[in-house]
Amino acid sequence: MDTPAPDTPVVCDMSTASDTPRQRLGEYHELFGRHLIARERTAQGIRFRLRAEPGVAAWVRDLAAREKACCAFFAFDVTETGEEVAWDCAVIDDDTARAVLDEFCHLTDDLEGAMERLTARGLRITPRTSIP
Repeated sequence: MDTPAPDTPVVCDMSTASDTPRQRLGEYHELFGRHLIARERTAQGIRFRLRAEPGVAAWVRDLAAREKACCAFFAFDVTETGEEVAWDCAVIDDDTARAVLDEFCHLTDDLEGAMERLTARGLRITPRTSIP
């Protein structure tokens, strides 16, 4: 997995996203609630292990691409191995980026208040400016 350049800004720019930050968190809640097997720390970051049910790998790849579009300081790798989809996540070497990664790791625990915790840990979030 190729990590972005160390000087990549630690911002979440969803101004051109097709969804809002709250909708994105809801999508994580649905994905993880239905398909998450486990999450674990890796040498580079974290790995979410999900059941490889029909459509899950494509869903994860799409979600990872949308995350990368708004949070360029992340690196993602999605692989299918047997009955699992592995979603590896890493960030640049930056204190705020690592704090965001920690929060990202625990999205499955407590979605309520996630946006507030992310901003409290230093992530600047630019929400979508209009709703289509």
